[in-house]
Amino acid sequence: MHTPTIHEGKYREILRRVAINKKDLILPIFVKQTEAGRDQINAMSTIRRISLGEINQYSKIIIEAGISSIIIFGIPERRDRNGSYAASKDGLVQQSVRLIKQEFGDLLTIITDVCVCQYNLSGHCGIAIDNSYNIDNDSSLNLLSKIAISHAEAGADIVAPSSMMDGQVRSIRNTLNDHGFEDKKILAYSVKQLSSLYTPFRSATFYKTDNYDAIDKSSYQIGYENKRQVMREIETDINEGSNMVMIKPGMLCTDLIYMIKKEFDFPLVVQSVSGEYAMIKAAAKQGWINEEEWKINSFVSLKRAGADQIISYFVMDITKYLDS
Repeated sequence: MHTPTIHEGKYREILRRVAINKKDLILPIFVKQTEAGRDQINAMSTIRRISLGEINQYSKIIIEAGISSIIIFGIPERRDRNGSYAASKDGLVQQSVRLIKQEFGDLLTIITDVCVCQYNLSGHCGIAIDNSYNIDNDSSLNLLSKIAISHAEAGADIVAPSSMMDGQVRSIRNTLNDHGFEDKKILAYSVKQLSSLYTPFRSATFYKTDNYDAIDKSSYQIGYENKRQVMREIETDINEGSNMVMIKPGMLCTDLIYMIKKEFDFPLVVQSVSGEYAMIKAAAKQGWINEEEWKINSFVSLKRAGADQIISYFVMDITKYLDS
């Protein structure tokens, strides 16, 4: 029987005091097509791309750790100008959802990323006009709605539009309802701020693209200087029919998390993004910080500010300090 160390006991007590439970945690998963084993991501040590052939084996590990929610990101081999493969019934996310649901049923709540950036040639979250950086919002909404339907048909419990297109929640909600999926929930990426902290994620999902770190998404992602816009975006997505709203990055937004939770009595998810993970890992590797202390501190700060649920690449690490 494992006997907790002094530090483990301290961390368990800290997490208990702020009421963090396993049900509050959501683990991101990268799924790839090839079967050549797990593929480590250089910028995110210990995080790997999981092949379709391993998805159920990995899901079993997650379930045994007591985690009940995951969010799936597909990394396809095939891309085209508009990212049309994202809506395919045989897409990576769709296949992953079917495999997990067939094996584990409702033991895992499956959230699916609804976006096109991993599936198109531009790397943008919507359909680019004439190979430019200008985005066709209406055409993008049509594709996002098709993607959401394909995920719902595969068995996803929650769809999470992350494209930051205007009206994406209303379009998806109406489309889901029209196809008989009124029970499917929407986790709205309401406040996806423009940030360099997404670069490690892009290195994982656009790893075959040379200029992934030069993609300018400022025309649709939110600037981090305008708190009034943040509140408007949250209110808009609530009114359009979302079941939960999200803000990201995490550690840099605790003031906004507090404001949102104070203003809106509504489920709030916070995503601690890839750059936050990478910074903690890199500094710990150099011996500059205590990794465990930083992980605990970051989760506590997000929960203390008002997060109801937390998406983080550290979820599997945190569960060892949680009994339930």
